[in-house]
Amino acid sequence: MLSFQQKQEIIETFPELTKKEISMKRVNYHFEDSLYEKTIVVEKLHPNGNGFVYIGDLLKYDKLANDKGLVNIRDFDEQALREIIQDAIDFLSEDLDIPVVEQWTSRDGVTLELRHHRRDWNIYYQDNLEETFGTRESAIEYLQEEGFKLKK
Repeated sequence: MLSFQQKQEIIETFPELTKKEISMKRVNYHFEDSLYEKTIVVEKLHPNGNGFVYIGDLLKYDKLANDKGLVNIRDFDEQALREIIQDAIDFLSEDLDIPVVEQWTSRDGVTLELRHHRRDWNIYYQDNLEETFGTRESAIEYLQEEGFKLKK
């Protein structure tokens, strides 16, 4: 487990975060450029190493997050901590109005669409939702395993 000091050093490598001291020697780290009301990325980081990162409703962290969209980072290693913080910043800076749609085809000529909607990556056959993924990488892996290729 990383110490409080080590976690602070890692968190402070993200220049877009602002440190704010709160009660009981705890600190929060805010992302002031958030597109949403929520600005706290790292919440209640405590000298005992406990703390939380806000990831909202990202499917990638669905099993780790509580009902407020917070993930406890007490036992995170450096790589996991860096990844979740970057995901949180991306989550709060993502413009949900920009659609991403890709056409994927199989050898048999079947076409699926990969659509980025809100924070999910959805695969559609015609207008029917087939699968939902928390990351683009997971959706692409699924499509490739099923024999689909990106249509050019």
